[in-house]
Amino acid sequence: MNDIGVVSLASNSASYLGRGVGTAERNSSELSVKPGSAQTAENGSSLSESELAAIEKMAKRDREVRQHELAHLAAAGGLATSGATYSMQTGPDGKQYAMGGEVKIDVSPGRSPEETLSKARIIQAAALAPAEPSGADRAIAAAAATMAQSAQAEIAKRGPAEQKLAARYGQNEYAKSALATSA
Repeated sequence: MNDIGVVSLASNSASYLGRGVGTAERNSSELSVKPGSAQTAENGSSLSESELAAIEKMAKRDREVRQHELAHLAAAGGLATSGATYSMQTGPDGKQYAMGGEVKIDVSPGRSPEETLSKARIIQAAALAPAEPSGADRAIAAAAATMAQSAQAEIAKRGPAEQKLAARYGQNEYAKSALATSA
């Protein structure tokens, strides 16, 4: 885990080519392929069966990537330093499809062990938020777990007087409220 910085929670990129029959349509943010319907590229030319199959696969991947990144973004809350960004690929129909993406989040330690613990838990939840976390997502979650353990150890080292001061000045309350908003 970075001591100070930003890390990207990302879906893996992929390229798609294939065979099949269908058309791709964009309705608001939905992409779907309707088998057996005629389809032309943006330049007006007809698309082959293999191009239609590629569009179908690309549209499916686009939906998966966008759902994956939105799950990261929703769970990261205030730790997100950017919206979701996507690596795009142009399909045979001339339209752009998301093949990979990332959400950058702040992974710097907090001002106190309690704040660091709270941030680590949010980072871990954000990394594991998608239905199918990537290998990189799992690595970030593991690093966040280590960050949380270090913060807990630092809190445990305190004597009773220090713990009372931390509670008195709101550090424990800050950690509790940050965790409550991330749930």
